[in-house]
Amino acid sequence: MSPDHYFSAEPSAPETRERIEFSVGGRGYTLTASRGVFSAGRLDPGTAVLLRKGDLPTPATTGTFLDVGCGYGPISCVLASEAPAATVFAIDVNSRARALTVENAAALGLADRVEVYEPDEVPAGVEFDQIWSNPPTHIGKAGLQELMDRWLARLAPAGVAWLVINRNLGGDSLHAYLTGNNWVVERTASQRGFRVLKVTRGG
Repeated sequence: MSPDHYFSAEPSAPETRERIEFSVGGRGYTLTASRGVFSAGRLDPGTAVLLRKGDLPTPATTGTFLDVGCGYGPISCVLASEAPAATVFAIDVNSRARALTVENAAALGLADRVEVYEPDEVPAGVEFDQIWSNPPTHIGKAGLQELMDRWLARLAPAGVAWLVINRNLGGDSLHAYLTGNNWVVERTASQRGFRVLKVTRGG
């Protein structure tokens, strides 16, 4: 595996900072990204579709959320901004991504509600009311399934997960895999080649 992959623990690419500007729900965001993290030059199109088509929380929403593969933190920052009564756990294997998420959350005044972890450091026993992810499809089919198995298992009984997957990079196969493992999966949107999946626990 190349050390420069965004899913490497310690990226070797020199840190070169970029300002990423985007808006969600009428609210503007300016975040800092860098080489060596996912989609460092722009808001990833899949992430944009997820934030546009997923059912974002509201100011009345409470609970604990999880952002799997947070990158430099766009999903985490949006969730924490939209739901000021909720706590967001942001996880990523990439140390540079985690540092940027900490920095971006602090710059937006969200540091007290965005908790950033290496995946193995997430406290045991925490259940998540919402899970959001634009997962790293380039880790391969088996790796993606293992990732989903690990974190969906921590979804609260009445919780919901929102995933975005490129149709050409395993979107339909992941849908089938989750359905076959007793998850209720609804494709709520298809846009720009991406599938938005709503996942809840089966009966």
